[in-house]
Amino acid sequence: MMMESNLPSASQNHPRVRVLIVDDTPQVRRDLHQFLDLTGDFEVIAEAVDGQEAVRMATALSPDVIVMDLEMPGMDGLEATRQIKERGLASRVVILSMHSNPENVARARFVGADEFIVKGTDFKILINAILGRNDSPVSTN
Repeated sequence: MMMESNLPSASQNHPRVRVLIVDDTPQVRRDLHQFLDLTGDFEVIAEAVDGQEAVRMATALSPDVIVMDLEMPGMDGLEATRQIKERGLASRVVILSMHSNPENVARARFVGADEFIVKGTDFKILINAILGRNDSPVSTN
């Protein structure tokens, strides 16, 4: 798979961004992991399959960014985000969802998510969200 050279990237003077991927779908985790590895700017430090595991891993590993699915069995991404933010962890949380309805975006903002991205969105937007370069705090791009 060829990567576009015009993808946003982290500065050469900074270490790679440490990412925790959280999604209950193995294929989504695998695809995100491979994509982030290919950019060279990210280090995927772990993968979690649900919100409970995400909270545990975030607490133990202190990732720079958590890419979190919204809908998962057990503890969903919103509750996991709330708990992570409540613990005072500095990790940015990028919520990924199949559904971009305004209620989900508002709920994500309420629990402290830094970004809200619709699955299938252009990878440049996802990279900018992970790097904290999008214009709005919680976007629906």
